[in-house]
Amino acid sequence: GSMRLAVLLCAALAAAVDVNVMLPLDAVTARGITDPQQLQDRLQTMAGAGVHGIMVDVWWGIAEPAPQQYNFTAYVALAQIAQRIGLKMQPIMSFHQCGGNVGDTCDIPLPTWVLEVGNNHPEIFYTDREGHVNREYLSLWADAQALFASQNGTPRTPVQLYSDYITAFVSALQSYMGNTIATIQVGLGPAGELRYPSYPSAYWKFCGVGEFQCYDRLALAALKQAAADAGHPEWGNSGPDNSGSYNDVPSSTGFFSTQMDHRHRYSTNLSSNVSVPGDNYQSDYGHFFLSWYSQSLVAHSVAVLQPARNIVPASVNISAKVPGIHWWYKDPSHAAELTAGLYNTNNMNAYATLAQSFRQSGAGMDFTCLEMLDSEQPSSCECGPFELVQQSKAAAHAAGIAFAGENALARYDGTAYNTIETQTSALGYPIKEFTYLRLGDALLQPDNLATFRSFVATMRAI
Repeated sequence: GSMRLAVLLCAALAAAVDVNVMLPLDAVTARGITDPQQLQDRLQTMAGAGVHGIMVDVWWGIAEPAPQQYNFTAYVALAQIAQRIGLKMQPIMSFHQCGGNVGDTCDIPLPTWVLEVGNNHPEIFYTDREGHVNREYLSLWADAQALFASQNGTPRTPVQLYSDYITAFVSALQSYMGNTIATIQVGLGPAGELRYPSYPSAYWKFCGVGEFQCYDRLALAALKQAAADAGHPEWGNSGPDNSGSYNDVPSSTGFFSTQMDHRHRYSTNLSSNVSVPGDNYQSDYGHFFLSWYSQSLVAHSVAVLQPARNIVPASVNISAKVPGIHWWYKDPSHAAELTAGLYNTNNMNAYATLAQSFRQSGAGMDFTCLEMLDSEQPSSCECGPFELVQQSKAAAHAAGIAFAGENALARYDGTAYNTIETQTSALGYPIKEFTYLRLGDALLQPDNLATFRSFVATMRAI
């Protein structure tokens, strides 16, 4: 009897971790589901391999072709297929452009009627110091700007655009809520991640530090105000003037260089209101700027997630994706995280800050790069994906929110799966679920599929 009890207890403690697969980026286009029969066959194969569900982008550029005219037909059809096969469906409210990020094989811009507003109002887009305008995602500094068309003629803000879209989606897929659809992920930035477009493929290559994206008119006005509020108006003229450009390394810039004996170089004497070159991320100015830049991103997540949580039925979870910016993680500056808006240096814990904020918004955290070992990255880039995943996992756990994982790049080898398994059970508690990127021809090759099947079985038994 006691033996059997022990076995039951063990079984109860083992947390089976579900594995989902991400659909191809172009699984749904403006013309509907790409090859529905092939997709159905593939999903049947996935279900047979023990897969729990699918994750799919619900592209804004497809589903709202005119203001408040929504077309979710293809997504309803997809939910029907998933339900018939017995798979869950996790939709992503993808308010970003498809194309222009690592691994993108698609071209779905934001809706035309949204982009057109930018012709007269370029400040709705993130802009770098050189004046490059990024059209992947609307700038958070425009969140409260009523510039966008509606059906009734009253202009809408971006936050309203997102809320209206989520409302329409939930309504169109009402009968799947809480059963086939158990979680909805809410996009908050480029690639659907809560970050600035600090490493756009047009200008950046791995592993440059990236650039700050706070040079549109609204961002600069917000910075000016924040500096005045901090009692240092001289800090409000622009971002750091010594942070280099996209493809620099930290040590070649003043701002990301680490001064072991840094002096606070800002004079409190108001007559000297000139910034002194050489101020770095550790200086009073550096701390002010990085706090403002990162807190703006947190505020954006709250502005979008809180209404989303109210709109989405209580039977359905919501989540948001945090980027896995692992390059320069082992440099004291964490430069690449800083330009992306994650203040993870100077004893700040960016991921704990986000996890606590997500908890207040009622959202879980989705994190990427679970497949990566530090040793697989170029040694000159001070990468720390393995530690980064664990920092984020611990942050979510401490905040009491769900933590779901993904792989960042397509991998079909046993080493990658082993790393995912390690991270899944690391720190003594499992992740909530894992989504494999992604379903396609390569995954279905017999050898790759066999490896994947055994991975799914292992995850179910963790």
